[in-house]
Amino acid sequence: MSTLKYLLQKEFRQIFRNPTILRMILIVPVVQLIILPLAADFEIKNINISIVDNDRSVVAHDLIEEIKSSGYFKLVNYTHDYQVAFSDIESDETDIVLEIPDGLESDLIREQKGSLFIAVNAINGTKAYVGGAYLTRIITGFNQDIRAELNPGNNGASIGVAVINWFNPLLNYQFFMVPGILVVLVTMVAGYMTALNIVKEKEVGTIEQINVTPIRKTHFILGKLIPFWVLGVFVFTLGMFVVARIIYGIVPLGSVFLLYGYLALYLVAILGVGLLISTYSNTQQQAMSLSFFMMMIFILMSGLFTSIESMPRWAQWIAALNPVTYFVQVMRMIVMKGSEFEHITRHFVIMAGFAFVFNVWAIINYKKTS
Repeated sequence: MSTLKYLLQKEFRQIFRNPTILRMILIVPVVQLIILPLAADFEIKNINISIVDNDRSVVAHDLIEEIKSSGYFKLVNYTHDYQVAFSDIESDETDIVLEIPDGLESDLIREQKGSLFIAVNAINGTKAYVGGAYLTRIITGFNQDIRAELNPGNNGASIGVAVINWFNPLLNYQFFMVPGILVVLVTMVAGYMTALNIVKEKEVGTIEQINVTPIRKTHFILGKLIPFWVLGVFVFTLGMFVVARIIYGIVPLGSVFLLYGYLALYLVAILGVGLLISTYSNTQQQAMSLSFFMMMIFILMSGLFTSIESMPRWAQWIAALNPVTYFVQVMRMIVMKGSEFEHITRHFVIMAGFAFVFNVWAIINYKKTS
């Protein structure tokens, strides 16, 4: 224990001696957690729409006002020529073209039906799909109102739907994104810093001085792991109970002790990944490149931005081998749903397996002789 004590003193002195590293560890994650959830908002608004009104009737006017007042669409062009509106799509000035045909109002009165034409710019598939769905929903609601006006005596049976939003009643997108982004920031701080740590010792030559001492590999690995474990816990606390609570008003519904228990185990696993990368790298450039490769896979295949269930089967297998996937799920379950230990027992077991494999692999792979 005395050997480990001296190693920890050395590591903490090296960390606090470098102000750049301290700023990277403490200030950068806070700034990112403030900015990223505001930018990473997948709710699509301000969809540009061009309307071709060939009917110029009261019904057409009411429909246009309904679309404008929805809050989702921004009218960029009102015209009577479809080619003019289509040129807006070609120049990326509009996302959707709605054409109202001549005689729409008269068709609704005489024949009880009418038709509209929608053209969508599908270069951005997500925006096209969501924008088209929004517009279709608005038209459907408007259609029901028109039918009620034209047929006031038609009191046919109808189905009413009551919707309750559990765990996020106001559909606040930040409540969904902040816990996941905090996981990513803690992962990057712990993983990057640990990966660069041993490699820096190799580049400056101090690793040779350590190797000629009787320090065991286990002590050496623990001496590299524990300081960044402590810093990872501090960064998480700063993000969860300062930034998330004060700026976004997020308060965990579940047990804070359970949250920190999983965090402690998760940091051991991620620090093991960083240590493993450092044992395979000889320069900081190699370590950064390999860390960047791993972090990109971890982040994009974690279910943070896209649903894992929507991924192809082979991608779901990769996500299942990704430790970030499980912590993102646990964060959202504890913070938003108030889940208890029996709900995340499987996640604990899987993360314990990751921690064991990565750290044992790092210890075995680290060699005191070259």
